[in-house]
Amino acid sequence: MDVAIEQSWKEHVGAEFDKQYFVGLAGFVRSEYAHHTCYPPGKLIFNAFNLCPFDRVKVVIIGQDPYHEPGQAHGLSFSVNEGVAFPPSLINIFKEIELDLGTPVPKSGDLTRWAAQGVLLLNATLTVRAHQAASHQRKGWEEFTDAAIRALSADREHLVFILWGGYARSKAPLIDASKHLILQSVHPSPLSANRGGWFGNHHFSRANAYLRQNGIEPVQW
Repeated sequence: MDVAIEQSWKEHVGAEFDKQYFVGLAGFVRSEYAHHTCYPPGKLIFNAFNLCPFDRVKVVIIGQDPYHEPGQAHGLSFSVNEGVAFPPSLINIFKEIELDLGTPVPKSGDLTRWAAQGVLLLNATLTVRAHQAASHQRKGWEEFTDAAIRALSADREHLVFILWGGYARSKAPLIDASKHLILQSVHPSPLSANRGGWFGNHHFSRANAYLRQNGIEPVQW
């Protein structure tokens, strides 16, 4: 596994690469990619970090693990490659943005445009074996991504952390709520969203209101 990561991130989480858990994780990931089809492509494993340098992060959206079907995952939580059909969770995200802000549903599910504005689209687990959801969980990735969340909480101020669903909400204790805004709701997947609590959460307008209050350019969702 190529652990080349954007320089500002290296300064904050680079020490993780030398830890025993990460050495084991790297060996596991290399073996998985050598013997199985895995996603995202190897060069995009750290895409979320590389597109969104540490000092430019405004908003963090935490997902669980990458999409596991062909052509979808490219290293950003909830995002799919240009031209790929929107997964159900992403459809509901775009519907809530339309309800909340009046922004029409876009033609592309590629959220690189958000990353370029300072939205860190962070999956807790950064790789997955094809067709096998959660297949790379509990191998060490969560320890690494928790370190990234802790570093943002400690070394930055006035960030918005968006936690959808029970798994993402379990990360709340890593975040200093006196310095940052934490927005929590059910997951946008149809199973959760249709039970209530997703539509009308206004996370996108609330995030932008908080950013504006703190003199930070809002996100064009």
